[in-house]
Amino acid sequence: MPVLDEERHLRNSVRHILEQEYDGEMEVVIALGPSTDRTDEIAAELVREDPRVHTVPNPTGRTPAALNAAIKASRHPIVVRVDGHGMLSPNYIATAVRLLEETGAQNVGGIMHAEGENAWEDAVAAAMTSKIGVGNAAFHTGGAAGPAETVYLGVFRREALEQQGGYNEEFIRAQDWELNFRIREAGGLIWFSPELRVQYRPRPSVRALAKQYKDYGRWRHVVARYHQGSINLRYLAPPAAVCAIAAGVVVGATLTPLGFVVPAGYLAAITAGSVPAGKGLALKARLQIPVALATMHMSWGYGFLTSPRSLARKVIASRRPAVKATV
Repeated sequence: MPVLDEERHLRNSVRHILEQEYDGEMEVVIALGPSTDRTDEIAAELVREDPRVHTVPNPTGRTPAALNAAIKASRHPIVVRVDGHGMLSPNYIATAVRLLEETGAQNVGGIMHAEGENAWEDAVAAAMTSKIGVGNAAFHTGGAAGPAETVYLGVFRREALEQQGGYNEEFIRAQDWELNFRIREAGGLIWFSPELRVQYRPRPSVRALAKQYKDYGRWRHVVARYHQGSINLRYLAPPAAVCAIAAGVVVGATLTPLGFVVPAGYLAAITAGSVPAGKGLALKARLQIPVALATMHMSWGYGFLTSPRSLARKVIASRRPAVKATV
């Protein structure tokens, strides 16, 4: 579990692990980044309260470095990745172990089930689980079990992680996709199953959500440059929308009011799309869904468009070739 400034959810997240309906032996390894809140204090309390909980330092604060440090400090043949704001469903580990055995996969994962604790987070959760918000990504919106390019978090065979040398620490974001790509390139199977669900807590503010999705877009462009052919129309939609809206505003302000048809059409589309997405939510949450959708789309698109080539070159220089298992 890589953690950084997770005082709000860490204790609850660890509780969901320790209370798993799983008969096997289990340990929790928390990699502590340089938090500025009470995360380290809470982690120390958890260590004192349960001998199964351990911590390791992660001075860089980078997620892939934290994951590698925690994996190195662990000792079991199955490695379950968990985030500090993720809550595993009660039978998550038992189900994942069964799926690893049934499918022969190297990594299995399921649905990132976003769920809020207030009106804004409910709005973000609705946006993150709707097709107008994230397209047809199975780990967001659900789908049939089967082979996948990547999955949310993941439950790995340790041998697969060790074979590939762990996570590439240059991938501050999109490290899951990159590792799963190497596993697949080496002939391994990545398996998605809707049986696996992780309750995810959305970012608590517009600013935090914007930063999250700007980073997503920035690093998805790195991935596209790292592995040509990995891009599709779903990934190009947000940057295209940013360009179209910006052009519409410029044309509307300088040439003809008709230019404002483009941003107006976008606002109408996300407003209409928020109606089915917000079904069952309180009015305050439903009214904020268009804000969440616009923040996600525009931030992702901006991050994608402004992702520097120098970052991609640095990451490409650190490329780790897939390592095939020796017979």
